[in-house]
Amino acid sequence: MIGLLLLIIGLQNDTITTSSQNIDEVVVVSRGQGGKRSAKGQVATIDEHLQELNHVELVRRGSYAWEPTVNNMQTERLSTTIDGMKIFYACTDKMDPVTSYVESGNLQSISLNSGLNGNPQATGNIGGALDLRLRKAGFGTDAFRLSSQAGYEANGNVQVYGADGSHSSQRFYVNGGAFYRHADNYKAGGGKKVEFSQFQKVNVFTNAGFSFPPKGGTERGALEATFIYDRASDVGYPALNMDVAKAEAFITSLSYKHLFPSSGGDGRGALESWETKGYYNHITHVMDDTTRPDVEIHMDMPGESWTAGAYSLLTGSFGQHQAQLNIDGYYNRLFADMTMYPGGAAPMYMVTWPDVGTLNTGAALTDDIRFPSFGGTEGGLLHLSGKLSWQHQRLNNEEGYKALSVFFPGMEQAYHQTTGRIAASYQWSMVNGQWSIGAGWGSRAPTVTEAYGYYLNNTFDQYDYIGNPRLKNESAIELNTNYQFIIHNAQFTIDANTFFFSNYIIGQFENRLSAMTVGAEGVKVYGNIDHATIANASLTAEWLPINGLRWSAKGTYSIGRDDEGESLPLIAPFTYQSRLSYATGSLSLQAEVKGHTRQAKYGGKYGETETAAWTIVNLSANYQFTIHRSAEGRLQGKNSQFTIRAGVENLFDKYYATYADWCHIPQKGRNIYVNLTLEI
Repeated sequence: MIGLLLLIIGLQNDTITTSSQNIDEVVVVSRGQGGKRSAKGQVATIDEHLQELNHVELVRRGSYAWEPTVNNMQTERLSTTIDGMKIFYACTDKMDPVTSYVESGNLQSISLNSGLNGNPQATGNIGGALDLRLRKAGFGTDAFRLSSQAGYEANGNVQVYGADGSHSSQRFYVNGGAFYRHADNYKAGGGKKVEFSQFQKVNVFTNAGFSFPPKGGTERGALEATFIYDRASDVGYPALNMDVAKAEAFITSLSYKHLFPSSGGDGRGALESWETKGYYNHITHVMDDTTRPDVEIHMDMPGESWTAGAYSLLTGSFGQHQAQLNIDGYYNRLFADMTMYPGGAAPMYMVTWPDVGTLNTGAALTDDIRFPSFGGTEGGLLHLSGKLSWQHQRLNNEEGYKALSVFFPGMEQAYHQTTGRIAASYQWSMVNGQWSIGAGWGSRAPTVTEAYGYYLNNTFDQYDYIGNPRLKNESAIELNTNYQFIIHNAQFTIDANTFFFSNYIIGQFENRLSAMTVGAEGVKVYGNIDHATIANASLTAEWLPINGLRWSAKGTYSIGRDDEGESLPLIAPFTYQSRLSYATGSLSLQAEVKGHTRQAKYGGKYGETETAAWTIVNLSANYQFTIHRSAEGRLQGKNSQFTIRAGVENLFDKYYATYADWCHIPQKGRNIYVNLTLEI
């Protein structure tokens, strides 16, 4: 679906990145004008920023590292990248989605592509693609800049501290900083403490760039480097049987960006930019049950992920065409094992991810074709996109390969798949609105868990899961439409999409096998079902009755059905949200009501149980003021800007859980927060 063709918002000064991408929506995390943002500002978690995006919900297993879903599809059917870099989680229980390895302090914005209209680096993005854009100082004349943040939340004793600085010139920039979070166990509505919901986290980052002098005209280039270190420890997961002792990430990249000379306005078009990036990241994840009481069998469950990759993106404008060509590739290794220590007996060892090496290469092409105005319209835009990928996988761990071979005799040690996607949409721009329609087809290869996982316990339905190396690729056809129109001071948006799946991958009962995990009800093996359908529709309204006063409301309805007409799991019921905000000068106030109806159409066949309806009220306030400095000293007249934010979430201390709260763990009760940001 065509969005508003937004640029990545708020990149400071004159960065070397000039090409736009066709994205549906952006939420601004750091400094920048316009766009959606969390009421808590930069101190908010990545999860709280993600909640501002349409089409996005979050699966919550604790108070840390929520798993984003897009169009009611989880990680398997999404692409999540950081500045275009592929990163893969290292936990077999999905305790560490890619979004957990960055912080608000080093992000500029989060962009969303809904459905098959993915960004150039996206692969397997049937549900959608998220790209987390890093905050970089950019090239300019803002020689020195500092900012710091501090926040506190009463419920859970949450403490947040962050600081960063930057230096930039026309030839060089560097920025870096550190962010720290700490949280104790929180209380649900009514004051009941939710045990094992604590966590702490530190994030350190730096970005640097060097610009090469122009070669006449506007042609120039830049070399940029990024390093991120992120470590979470003592992370509790009340919805699971285990916690996390350590989740650690090293993320690095080096890129070269080149701007070509302007075409000079002769209409013939020209190449605009060429970016080539290489990257490497290593994720370590260690699950831990030593702090849990009454553990029948102690287990160690570490996992690791290594990814090295590169992409090269070429952008050009030719007449009415704005085109992008992207070539990318990556190699990823995933390994996880488990050691059980039954009292008085010898330890038992098992490989759960058999050191699977995945080599993936692909080529993507997008083209935006503008058409002149005609009739009562202001013109149209045709967006075309496609990608073809080839993938080779090999099981490098002999012990894991032999264990899986017991269930699949004759299975091979190496497999390859070809996947692809193609999408088209057309947008009409009219005097009082715009309308777009689109369609697409895409496929994805099974994930490592779906194809090669070995006795992975799922607390959602209390079954052990085994992968299936004989799975077929899953595919889907998407149809979508979006209509926006304006009546006086009000804007309305109707948005809908439907996905028709073939060979849908989901766990299926296998009564011939016995569970291995204590308390598990049985075993499921991943398999293909003939077809499935997921459909989503939303209505959004925004009204500005007087200057400074804004009211917005949104309602979303979704359904999901398998090939027998049964409800799929984790499909949102009817959800709603209404906000009233008022801004005058440096002060802004906001009241919000949100909730969802009873989840009557839940996936009972897949172990899901009903979720009750709920409604909560949130209040927030934001005040900014500026201290003017004299033109003396090192900062030479730079002004200092203070931002104070305060609010209360769940004002009436409601005890509730959403449909996406794993095992119905309750959300936070009343939570009063305050945070301060200083920018120099």
